[in-house]
Amino acid sequence: MNKAQAAPIYDADESKRLIMRVSWVSLWLNAALAVGKLLAGMLASSGALISDGVHSVSDVFSSVLVMFGINMAAKAEDDDHPYGHERLECVTALVLALLLLGTALGIGWQGICSISLALQGQLAVPGKLALLVSALAILVKEGMFHYTRRAAVRTNSGALLAGAWDNRSDALASLGGLVGILGARLGLPVLDPIAALIICLLILKVAYDIMQDALDKMVDHACDDEVVEQIRQLAVSTDGVQTLDDLKTRRFGSKSYVDIEIGVDPTLSVVRAHDIAHALHDRIEQELPQVKHCMVHINPNLPQYKGHNNQGHNNQEN
Repeated sequence: MNKAQAAPIYDADESKRLIMRVSWVSLWLNAALAVGKLLAGMLASSGALISDGVHSVSDVFSSVLVMFGINMAAKAEDDDHPYGHERLECVTALVLALLLLGTALGIGWQGICSISLALQGQLAVPGKLALLVSALAILVKEGMFHYTRRAAVRTNSGALLAGAWDNRSDALASLGGLVGILGARLGLPVLDPIAALIICLLILKVAYDIMQDALDKMVDHACDDEVVEQIRQLAVSTDGVQTLDDLKTRRFGSKSYVDIEIGVDPTLSVVRAHDIAHALHDRIEQELPQVKHCMVHINPNLPQYKGHNNQGHNNQEN
């Protein structure tokens, strides 16, 4: 891991506090940007900046949605949800991805309409204020992207990562607006809608990536190869484990579940076999804190017990 990169946070309460703090900062900055863009757009006669301001209003809603999703996902297990509520964060990420998709399509449609107006010479030339506000918005939004993305990586939060890329999409949109405003002031108003179409494609790609990640976490997608290999190494290096017979992993929101089968000496007592399974269980959950639950199944290390897919065996769960 890069030394400059902060270590991941796996404590649920600490992660929630960081996510909520970042979300509140995003909410207030987005609200300030929305007001500033709308006022500057009206004063400088910039349709692009007004549209960007409306987009920032939607970002305020996105910040509220992230906070709601994180709070719901952090709820403790209950009788109706014994595995917890982490997948609600994936639902939040999906909603944010859909908002990004709608934003991209809106920018694209506006760009197509503006190209027609530009060809007819009907686009108004915006004032200098629009140029200054767009440049400031780019700097603020790009800073918010890095700030939010760093927190998302530390907390493994799909919803917060979606919010981070939403900030990047805003920076790109403001960049397109800046290019368009500058182009219009230099006598090339068609640059604005052309830039908008390029931005539309970039945001569509981001929305697709976020949606794919959220869906992977909702459909029990396996953990990354690196995590699987770490679990494999922990298993084969645990005292008393003679064979690793099977290993299954699945992502559950920001957490992971592990089901593992090990072969042990068939002459061991039940107590000793239990101790081996318990030791492996503890190693996996302690050394890989993103693993929320690990179940270890014991097989006698004999040929006739291989490949039975758990039929006729008792699971050793810890």
